[in-house]
Amino acid sequence: MTFIIIGAALAAISIELFLVPNNIIDGGVIGVSLILSYLLSDQIPFLSFGTLVVVLNLPFMISGYKQIGKTFVLSSLFGIVSLAVIESLLHHIEPFNTDQTILATVFGGLILGVGVGLVIRHGGSLDGTEILGILLSKRFPFSLGEFVMFINIFIFAWAAFVFGIEQAMFSIMTYYIAFKTIDTVIQGMDETKAVIIISELYTDVSEAILDRLGRGTTMLKGRGGYTDNEKEVIYVVVTRLEVTKLKSIVQDVDPNAFLTIMNTQETKGAKFKSAIH
Repeated sequence: MTFIIIGAALAAISIELFLVPNNIIDGGVIGVSLILSYLLSDQIPFLSFGTLVVVLNLPFMISGYKQIGKTFVLSSLFGIVSLAVIESLLHHIEPFNTDQTILATVFGGLILGVGVGLVIRHGGSLDGTEILGILLSKRFPFSLGEFVMFINIFIFAWAAFVFGIEQAMFSIMTYYIAFKTIDTVIQGMDETKAVIIISELYTDVSEAILDRLGRGTTMLKGRGGYTDNEKEVIYVVVTRLEVTKLKSIVQDVDPNAFLTIMNTQETKGAKFKSAIH
């Protein structure tokens, strides 16, 4: 729960001290809450951002309670309430004002992304639209990302009418920066790549990777679709920084080798953290 509180605090700092003073929003329920609080706060004072973000997220929490899981929903609800409380406390602090809206966009997006990423990494969420996307993706032939993108198109279009097209463009930039930062926080800085190598000199290539890079390989059985010949396929996982060296090793041993390099979502295993040597 500690990291969820820290994540919610960072998100609140981004929203209250960077985004709100510059009329910049995020996507999802947070974005809707920011727009509604801007439009209604003068007429209905108790409808603050903190109140709105909790109230608007509640239907999604209730809907996802049975479908997604008790632990996830309770962790999300805890994070959302923490966000609302901390944001309300920060409301009394002098906001970070800058004439450079681009600075608020970049740093607001980065801090928001780190905060949301921490919450997601530790089993929660600050946005009910993700829960809605999960529920709808089970019933319709669309992915979670497609549902969230579809919803955000309308939110940013609404922001263009409320704050102006330029502020909506800054909002989209903030959302993109936050989205990329969330990925980095969730996956960690040690991004890994899975590599498949097809070579006639598979034994030499495998030994060279072990000797010069310190990475173990796995030999897979394959069959050529055109030649119908059996082939040995080398499978190896390396860090992002080792990709260039791996390609150089393979090129030195077999210039005719075929490589496929793929992104990996997650890599587990105590022996992978560092190379064998």
